[in-house]
Amino acid sequence: MPLRMHLSTDDLTRVRTAQAPDPMWESLLSMHVLRSEDAPAVYGRWRRATPVTLGAAARRILRLAPPTGYSPDFLTPAAGESGLESGVAALLATPRHRLRHDLTELARTGPPLPTWVRALADGDREAVRQLSEGVRTYFRTALEPYWPHVSSRFEAERTAHGHTLAEQGVSGLLSTLHPLLVWEPPVLTVHGPLGDRDLHLDGRGVLLLPSYFCWGAPTVLRDPTLPPVVVYPMAHRTGTTLTPDNRGEPAGTSLEGLIGRTRAAILRNAVGGRTTTALARAAGVSPGTASHHASVLREAGLVTTRRKGPSVLHVATPLGHALLGGRSRHEARRG
Repeated sequence: MPLRMHLSTDDLTRVRTAQAPDPMWESLLSMHVLRSEDAPAVYGRWRRATPVTLGAAARRILRLAPPTGYSPDFLTPAAGESGLESGVAALLATPRHRLRHDLTELARTGPPLPTWVRALADGDREAVRQLSEGVRTYFRTALEPYWPHVSSRFEAERTAHGHTLAEQGVSGLLSTLHPLLVWEPPVLTVHGPLGDRDLHLDGRGVLLLPSYFCWGAPTVLRDPTLPPVVVYPMAHRTGTTLTPDNRGEPAGTSLEGLIGRTRAAILRNAVGGRTTTALARAAGVSPGTASHHASVLREAGLVTTRRKGPSVLHVATPLGHALLGGRSRHEARRG
C-alpha cells in the first residue's frame, strides 16, 4: 500500500539530499537485514560474520528491530544526519511520551517484547542510557569496520544526484531516485508496506537519504509530525559483497590491471564523478576504451559506477583517492 507525499511549491524549495550516510538509520536497517531470512546476497558475508561479534548490549537492541513491520521512530532521530554521537545524544534526550508512544505501537504490531522494555517505555533514565549505549556499541561493532565502503557507495549516489539536480532540477531528481518512488507533481508516491495514507508536508520540505542497508522498498517515519525523510535503497553492483577490509569487491579482483598511463588518467578524472564520454575525452581515448578501463578500475574497487539516465557515471572510491595520494571526504572528516 502506498504513501502519498504531497509537496507544495514551498516544499520543493526545501527538498534536501543527505550529505553523508546516517549511522542511526544504517544501524536500524542493518538490524532488519541481520534478522531477515531472505536478505540479498550482497549482505551475506556481513550477516555471517556480525552475530558472533555482538555483545549482550548490542544484541538486546535487536529486539526493537523486527525484520518486517514497524520499528520505533525514536531509533532514527533527525540528529543522526550529523553523525553517530549526535544521534546517540538525541536518543538519550528522547522524551518519555515519545518512548511510550513508539513502544506501544511496536507492542501492538510486532512480536512480544522482553520485560526490560517496560522500564524504557516509562522513561527510566538508566533504561534509556542502556539503550543508547547499546546502539553505540552495535554501530562500533557491526558497522564501523565497513563504514568506508558504505561511505564510498553513498558518495557515488550523492554525486549522481548532484549531476541530475544540476541538469534536470528537483523534479528530475525526484523522478529518478528509485523505481518505487514515483513522482507525479505534486505527489511523490512511496510504494511499499507503509499503509495507504497521505502525508502533507506543509512547507517543511523533505530529506532524501539513500541507504546501504535499506533493501526492497523505501521507508519513512511513521509519525507525520516528525521531520520528513524518505530513505531508499542504494543500487548494489551484482556480484559484490560487504567485507571487513572496507571494500565491497568480487572474489578474484586485483590491482595489477591498474598499471598504465591511460588507467591512471581515467582514475584521476573520476574524482568528483565523470560520465564515460567525459572520461574518454579527458584521457584522449574512445568511449569504448574508456569504458573498458573504468571496468578494470571498478573490479579493483577503485571506482564505483551507476547509471544516470542514458549515461553511466564513474566516481573514485576512498581507495582510489588513497592511490592517487589524496584523502577521501570520509577520511578528512575523521582526521
